[in-house]
Amino acid sequence: MKQNTWMLYPTQEQTHLKPWILPSVQAGDGEFTGSLETLAAGFEPISLQEMESVALLDRIDTKFVMPVQQLLKALVALQTEYRALEVDGGRLNHYRTLYFDTPDFALYNLHANERADRFKVRSREYLDSGQSFLEVKHRTRKDRVIKSRMPTERPAVWFDTDAQRWLKEVFPYDSGTLESKLWNTFTRVTLVNKSTCERVTIDVDLAFYTARRIAHLDGIAVAEVKQDRRSCPSSFLAQMRALRVHPQGFSKYCIGTALLNDQVKKNSLKARLLWLERNSIGVQHD
Repeated sequence: MKQNTWMLYPTQEQTHLKPWILPSVQAGDGEFTGSLETLAAGFEPISLQEMESVALLDRIDTKFVMPVQQLLKALVALQTEYRALEVDGGRLNHYRTLYFDTPDFALYNLHANERADRFKVRSREYLDSGQSFLEVKHRTRKDRVIKSRMPTERPAVWFDTDAQRWLKEVFPYDSGTLESKLWNTFTRVTLVNKSTCERVTIDVDLAFYTARRIAHLDGIAVAEVKQDRRSCPSSFLAQMRALRVHPQGFSKYCIGTALLNDQVKKNSLKARLLWLERNSIGVQHD
């Protein structure tokens, strides 16, 4: 397949990831003053090996998007209920993702048009552990998310014979039509419910890159509650209800594509993009 050679790797400036420090909030009413890193350190740790029992590759997802102040209010009350993933002594872990799509953005359009059955194809690099996977996410008509992944020696920027053979098993479309489209980097805190039926990922410092454009979402946190079943008890969901933070869809690939590509349709994402403009410290474009 033809490669977008400019997409092989981001520039040195783009790969420079700094620990993301949340701004302090005013003390009072049980609020936390300090950084996300300090707050995450207050949770009991869980290792990558221990977390394998809570992989939840077939699950139900519930997403929330909020300003960081609301995130802090939620987390400060949850330290006895969850453990935090720790990699090499750190609780703030860094990720880099390359998304693939067809030249006419067919997979983006499935998401933007809110099709019940849709897919994402991506190469994800776990920068702190050094692991890389080629991944396919499938949201089914029953509103479950099934994630399939294949380990790779390094981030996949094109598909070799093994990758093409694997994609035929888990992806119903022609992988030969896919090309690299969008880089995304973010910092994540992963919490594991002590009941082991739930994980919560909290993503901050979101940035998106194409050949010529960059977008940063500052001051925004994206939380995703991942459960094997809806009856799984969740203190995090209870905190969201108490803070009146309502679930809403948020696809990093779709948001990044809408921010950086003028030619794609954005009508179904308009409300989310306007919310980001109002609540981000600034949807910054370079």
